[in-house]
Amino acid sequence: MNANQKLHASGQSLWLDNITRTMLDDGTLERYIDELAVTGLTSNPTIFDKAIGSGEAYDEAVAELSGSGITVEELFFKLAIDDLSRAAKLFAPIHERTHRIDGWVSLEVSPKLADDTDATSTQAQDLHAQADTDNVFIKIPGTPAGLGSIEATIYAGIPVNVTLLFSAEQSLAAADAYMKGVERRVAEGLDPKVPSVASLFISRWDVALGDDAGPELKNKLGIAIAGRAYRAYLELLDSARWQRLANEGAQPQRILWASTGTKDPDASDVLYIEALAAPFSINTMPENTLNSFADHGEVGEPMERDGHGAEKTLAEMKAAGVDVDALAERLQREGAEAFVKSWTEMLESIESKSHRLATAG
Repeated sequence: MNANQKLHASGQSLWLDNITRTMLDDGTLERYIDELAVTGLTSNPTIFDKAIGSGEAYDEAVAELSGSGITVEELFFKLAIDDLSRAAKLFAPIHERTHRIDGWVSLEVSPKLADDTDATSTQAQDLHAQADTDNVFIKIPGTPAGLGSIEATIYAGIPVNVTLLFSAEQSLAAADAYMKGVERRVAEGLDPKVPSVASLFISRWDVALGDDAGPELKNKLGIAIAGRAYRAYLELLDSARWQRLANEGAQPQRILWASTGTKDPDASDVLYIEALAAPFSINTMPENTLNSFADHGEVGEPMERDGHGAEKTLAEMKAAGVDVDALAERLQREGAEAFVKSWTEMLESIESKSHRLATAG
């Protein structure tokens, strides 16, 4: 049993933070499922930009769709949904076996709609209908502007992956939006079981902080933030509000650790995987991190449930002059801006490839 299988056996879901048509065609994703305990995957504009822009795997589809009169954004969604639908079929047995707890893939709404609640909710429903498969999450940013879209989309019965969360407070706001959507369904006699995950970004904290708090605290902030969020998550599951919804048949919004690839070349390449082992959570990993953990990762004790160690680290950060609340807001704001930039670059890349193929043709 390799380290990935041991981690999964401890109660954590391991997802892949990547998708390409090549890994679907050559059996790589299927091998990861069979050998590395991968039970789902996530995607984002940067991932698709690299996949579509490099190589020739998408050239035939791009050339064919480019002549159909659709917009570049519509072309992208057709390409992405085709890939994710194929991946979803591979995860379907897991999805069925776990009663919709696991076995998910994720597709993101246009980040350019982030400030428009109605437009985001409408696109979320349209994309889910186009995918036409039960195990597709629609990713919606958990920014203040996105909370209304999350509630509306859950109320509509569409599974949601809340992305761009950076703190316990932001995670709880996303959970509140999720529960409001479920509560509306309960009030109207609708099925309350609408799955959701809340994606907390980890490594970006440590990239943003760098050495500013001193070498002894380097690469510790992201893990401490996760520890605080995990305690808040467990407390929420014990709350009277959630217990009422559980009694109606709702299932918990699971916490997901995102951005778990190590950015510091001097740190362990499996730093965030070993530190964030927690039952009933998800860790979505870049491909190289997934393989590295299988090769030399170690499964130790699970995360603290009381967050004591996390709070100790955060107190040390505060003493060193780190304003965690301000940094959380900055990271979410910058993350939203980066999503728009990546989205724009991806569409430009697809359009450029389309023109090249048309010229060559």
